[in-house]
Amino acid sequence: MNEKEQKQQGLQIELLPDKAQGEYANFAIITHSSSEFVIDFARMLPGLNKAQVRSRVILAPEHAKRLLGALQENIMRYERSFGPIKLPQPNNEPRTIAPFNVGGGEA
Repeated sequence: MNEKEQKQQGLQIELLPDKAQGEYANFAIITHSSSEFVIDFARMLPGLNKAQVRSRVILAPEHAKRLLGALQENIMRYERSFGPIKLPQPNNEPRTIAPFNVGGGEA
């Protein structure tokens, strides 16, 4: 099959029902070695001191760089449609790595 035939066919992606709902993550930890990047997606809840890893993705360095480019492109598209994504500025607002101030949970 030549390149033109491959483009006409298109890539088919199967999304299984057990994966279709997805996993909510508000925290990510990225580590790497010479041969791979590991991204742990976690969920951190208010009042809890422990984040629970919900999914782990392991990528070759080339794929990690492609993912970075795809995220940059999609963030630009998002901001063109919906306006800039605002991040807290260190001088104006307190910032933590965690999405919540950890500790002091209430019921």
